[in-house]
Amino acid sequence: MNRAELEKRTKHFALRIIKFAATLPVGRIGDVLRYQLVKAGTSIGANYREANRAESRNDVIHKIGIVEKEASECQYWLELCDEADFGDVQEPKWLLKECSELLAIFTSSGRTAKAARA
Repeated sequence: MNRAELEKRTKHFALRIIKFAATLPVGRIGDVLRYQLVKAGTSIGANYREANRAESRNDVIHKIGIVEKEASECQYWLELCDEADFGDVQEPKWLLKECSELLAIFTSSGRTAKAARA
């Protein structure tokens, strides 16, 4: 998968996160989950886009590290929504699978970038 395809994939993921977040219940708990989920889920693609425009290898490594952290955090919020049966009950399954795959891709990318630096 090339950079453009991965940017497109992360954007598609962010859009599905936004749509799923809109199905979360209104109220204090739903508001917190919605905010955290949208923040982390959209940050994956935004930071990956920044990594592709980095000024140095160290900058790439730093940005990919942020992408990994945001993907892991997004996975956590999705797990909570799924286990609490909040929002659309089918969508978290796909989102969790996709988030796990993205996390694996970026973890591998970060390791490769760090190894190339050495």
